[in-house]
Amino acid sequence: RTIITGVSVSQRLFKAAVDRNADMIIVHHGLFWKNDPIPFQITGMMYKRLKLLMDNDVNLAGFHLPLDAHPKYGNNAQIIHRLGLQQLDPVDVGFLAIAPEEIPLDQFTMLVNEKLELQSMVFPFGHPTVRKVLVISGSGSSAYTMALSHGADTFISGEIKENRVRELEECHLNYINAGHYNTEKFGVQALGSALQEQFDVGCEFIDIPNPV
Repeated sequence: RTIITGVSVSQRLFKAAVDRNADMIIVHHGLFWKNDPIPFQITGMMYKRLKLLMDNDVNLAGFHLPLDAHPKYGNNAQIIHRLGLQQLDPVDVGFLAIAPEEIPLDQFTMLVNEKLELQSMVFPFGHPTVRKVLVISGSGSSAYTMALSHGADTFISGEIKENRVRELEECHLNYINAGHYNTEKFGVQALGSALQEQFDVGCEFIDIPNPV
């Protein structure tokens, strides 16, 4: 009857779902990661998270890369749609996109901040105008070589490492760092809206802001 969506698992999200008598939680970032210790142990923080779900009969579903790569409901497709760009070819879990006309980089950055409701960090190392953009949400800055090989002048992603700055500078590529959390809100929101429409269930997105 009631679904709660969110970007990442947390006790705060689970408690919000319980407070709303939710039957299900859908997230982008789930409970389990490839770097977790093996054999897996349900102790401490993980125990408390799972206990919240089981004590309150709440289902949990996580869709990570599918909610980046989906051509309609995915984070990257949703970002491209919000920016008024034309979606082109898939690249990794993201997409190339093209602007209707060249836009000065500072104006494009303002558009990103406005439409995505965030404050991005900009590295203006490339052409002063924007036309062809690669969008890969989350921790995707290492894919800048894909942006170059596909002829993009600007790359939007969510995280950046220290060494990447000089690499982007030397490759003459514009990079807009829009935040991992902030670039990955849109997939679960779009999926929630689609589920609500198709299955006649209540669906609410819980925003638990994260500056990273």
